[in-house]
Amino acid sequence: MGDTQPDPAEPEEFRVPVGRLIAMTPVGIIVGALCALGLWGISVVAGLVQKLVWDHLSSALGVDPDSGWWIVTILTCAGLLSGLVIRYVPGHAGNDPAAAGLVSAPLAPKVLPGLVIATILTLAGGVSLGPENPIMAINAAIIVALGARLVPKVGQQEWMGLSTAATIGSLFGTPVAAALMISEANSGDPRVPLWNRLYVPLVAAATGSYVILHFTDLDLSIGLPQEEVGGVIHVLIAIGIAIVVAGVGVIGAIVFDPLHRVLNATMRSPVLRLTVGGLVLGLLGAVDGTITLFKGLDEMKELPGEMATTTAVGFFVLAGIKLCAMLIASASGFRGGRIFPAVFVGAAMGFGIHAMWSSVPLTLCAAASVVGLSVAATRNGWISVFLGLAIVPQFDLFVPLLFATLAAWLLVANAPELTAKPLALRRAADPAVKGA
Repeated sequence: MGDTQPDPAEPEEFRVPVGRLIAMTPVGIIVGALCALGLWGISVVAGLVQKLVWDHLSSALGVDPDSGWWIVTILTCAGLLSGLVIRYVPGHAGNDPAAAGLVSAPLAPKVLPGLVIATILTLAGGVSLGPENPIMAINAAIIVALGARLVPKVGQQEWMGLSTAATIGSLFGTPVAAALMISEANSGDPRVPLWNRLYVPLVAAATGSYVILHFTDLDLSIGLPQEEVGGVIHVLIAIGIAIVVAGVGVIGAIVFDPLHRVLNATMRSPVLRLTVGGLVLGLLGAVDGTITLFKGLDEMKELPGEMATTTAVGFFVLAGIKLCAMLIASASGFRGGRIFPAVFVGAAMGFGIHAMWSSVPLTLCAAASVVGLSVAATRNGWISVFLGLAIVPQFDLFVPLLFATLAAWLLVANAPELTAKPLALRRAADPAVKGA
């Protein structure tokens, strides 16, 4: 018998390039540390400016920072300053985040100074947006630029993946969120094991979360006591709550693009548009005070303390104000993300549902509501489950929340997303539409 020839149709056995993974491990660690330090640095500066304006300046002037006229004044000034930065600083503070997802093409480094300033103004000024979109763009631009110069053999797409994973790990204080998001989005050669593709990004994510937790006391939990949750009834209740709250998120998504279009068509100057947007945000904030301002994570932890004095309608009003503020802030052009304020909206609605239906555990109401709003806002099921469990860290909620996520997904799958059509496409359709 002659030698057996290999079947040309049989695929070669894939061998994991362990040597390359080991060599890339320090790179992942460095990227993770840089991304975490970028988030930490911007957060620190924004926190100092916030304290200066809302505490020291108001105290020096003898003003109650919760007073309506002070809130309106500061938000209007934040809008004016943001508009000036977007109009006159080179790069115009990057792309309009209302028309972009969490991950987008890397920006040119010259854009970053304006984007950093605009982000600090958003975070410190009380605007109802978080740091997610800007810090993702800032870190991506830095990592891609440095990577292309220092390690040109690594492609831009891989640098983007590392930056994304590291920044998500830093934002949420755990690599679990990054693992869930990138595993859902990850694609490539099916012969390559998933963990081979995730290895270096997870090194970056784990490093980012470690560094940010070392420098901050980041904790997403709102501190609710453990409650007994289980059984078919609670699963069905979680599904119902998530569907209702996701429906509210869909309504917000439906009005978002028209709102963005109207604001950019009627107020083409970003200075005018953001000043008016800041004024409207201030008027909304004056209704219930500073609890509806800022990105919402710290303010969300105030909700348990509101239970003794706030009715179901009161919590729903808080959620409605925050949702309107988030939509107006983003549609106006403030540089910020929509995930964290959306989580506040979900949590506030959960408290309202519990106040209206006290026999249902508060933990279940809050977590299922966060899941419902997150599914509508992010269109990412795993991230939504993670956020629900991060806000209410109770493991026996996992199964109800998973069913709730699946049900909410069916509702939002074909609904409009919480993004606006890019202005460039509007200009192509109508040259009269201009704006930053």
